[in-house]
Amino acid sequence: MPKPRRWDVPFWEESTGKRACKPMTEEVVAGILERKPFSTIDPKRFPKSIPLTGILTNDARVRRLAKGELVVRQGDYGNSAFFVFKGSVRVLLEKVDETLLGRRVPRKKSFWSALSQLWNNPITPELRRYRDDDSQSRKSSVAQTTDAIDSVSTVFLQDVPNVINTEHSLELKEGDLFGEIAALTRTPRTATIVADSRCELLEIRWQGLRDIRQRSPELKRHIDKLYRERSLNSHLVATPMFAHLDDTDLKHVAEATEFQAYGNYDWNVSYKKVQDMEPAERLQYEPLVAQEGHYPNGVYLIRSGFARVSEHYNHGERTVSYLGRGQVFGFEEIAYNGLYSKSVPFRRTLRGLGHVDVLFIPTTVIEKYVLPHLDPSSIADLGELNKPEQQRRDAAARQQFSPSLMEFLVERRFINGTATMIIDMDRCTRCDDCVRACASTHQNNPRFIRQGPIHERFMIANACLHCQDPVCMIGCPTGAIHRTSAGGQVVINDQTCIGCATCANACPYDNIQIVPVRDGGGRIIRDLVKNKPIEKAAKCDLCVDQLTGPACVNACPHDAMVRADMRDMDKLSAWFQR
Repeated sequence: MPKPRRWDVPFWEESTGKRACKPMTEEVVAGILERKPFSTIDPKRFPKSIPLTGILTNDARVRRLAKGELVVRQGDYGNSAFFVFKGSVRVLLEKVDETLLGRRVPRKKSFWSALSQLWNNPITPELRRYRDDDSQSRKSSVAQTTDAIDSVSTVFLQDVPNVINTEHSLELKEGDLFGEIAALTRTPRTATIVADSRCELLEIRWQGLRDIRQRSPELKRHIDKLYRERSLNSHLVATPMFAHLDDTDLKHVAEATEFQAYGNYDWNVSYKKVQDMEPAERLQYEPLVAQEGHYPNGVYLIRSGFARVSEHYNHGERTVSYLGRGQVFGFEEIAYNGLYSKSVPFRRTLRGLGHVDVLFIPTTVIEKYVLPHLDPSSIADLGELNKPEQQRRDAAARQQFSPSLMEFLVERRFINGTATMIIDMDRCTRCDDCVRACASTHQNNPRFIRQGPIHERFMIANACLHCQDPVCMIGCPTGAIHRTSAGGQVVINDQTCIGCATCANACPYDNIQIVPVRDGGGRIIRDLVKNKPIEKAAKCDLCVDQLTGPACVNACPHDAMVRADMRDMDKLSAWFQR
């Protein structure tokens, strides 16, 4: 068969049925190029291999919506951005009742289809039912496997006038761009957006948006401006300490807020270089955000990425905890100083892990807008600051995890996982039932390897962590590796994967394999031109289509395994201390 390429399956072909998008013909693309902002973009800045017309033809599609039709839902993971071409849409700033949103339930296999895997699986691994004489056979099943890629659907809000005609909404008109933040940062949508009238939207998947942004300074400046305005306001509104602010006060806080970024966006590259260094040497590669013992000059809100919280211990530093998206550093010290008219410095040090985006809000702003309305009893750690220094450090030593285990999880960035596979080696008998169960649900080829780094009695197996910050998605040219809208799992669309190995090379944990695919007779499928094996990326998909969830965990006869969300410290600690 021909070797898969980036634009074998255009974005508009991924929608089928009644809501199928019209083909992106030369006339349609020419019409788009006559509109702003595309009319201001110089096509000469694009290489011949990725022309601007090619991006619009293959990475974009035109959607026509009726009034009340949902465009995106708050909490869904987005893989595309939208330009308003005609009409208008409305951003609902308040959370909408889930029953109105028509949220799609992930498609699960029926009981019989799940059971039949025991005898219907192919004898050879990685079977693909391609036909050499029909290149369309690959395209025909794309729509069945792309439920998670912001697929075109018809969902209308019930009771539309009462939902969207409120003061807590924002209208976006022709020429406006939205959804770019979630698309480019691999994060959930921050608001529900619905068509306010009959409208026409240009939807462009994030790979195309990234390529245009890199070669168009005008569009980059426009996106960065929107990024600051919309991301900042939504983050502040969602932070409890600012929940009481009215629009005027919130505007003052927003104006005083600074965007700060530490580390590299492609942090996986540097991580692989420093992971085997000594701890003291590795710290030199972690950018300093706030220093223990310094004056608390402001509050740090983690917008994306991770940060290490550590404190001086003997002649070095000890990791106390880690912070992720939505968490705050420095507020307790500022609150204590303001409420008790005392002066304590930062108790701990904050360092960026890989890449971290931070919102910095100065102390004077916190004292003016937050402290006057603060209930001291609402801050659990405030009383800790009244204790003697040694007593506080002794309490820190008795934290939920042992210090060495905390260091292990942070140093190797396993804290990035929302479904990290942890195996208790005291209970594991190496029976490999977990591996066989995985193979039986994935074409006779297990999607993980039962090996990995071990600390004390716990092993982190080579299985996809389904990261909060999945850097494997950054360089994928087709969008084959993406998040599902339902649960945020990182999955691979086999139909659009071209086997370029970009995701496998980018994964910091070596949890993505590149495997040759076979036909029904067990023969390796080869490229018609170079006669090289056709390869695809393969990884754990967390058994999103299985009735019982992850087969590996269900198959373990000794309860030795868990898929853990590293953000849930209480559950994680309870499992470690069983």
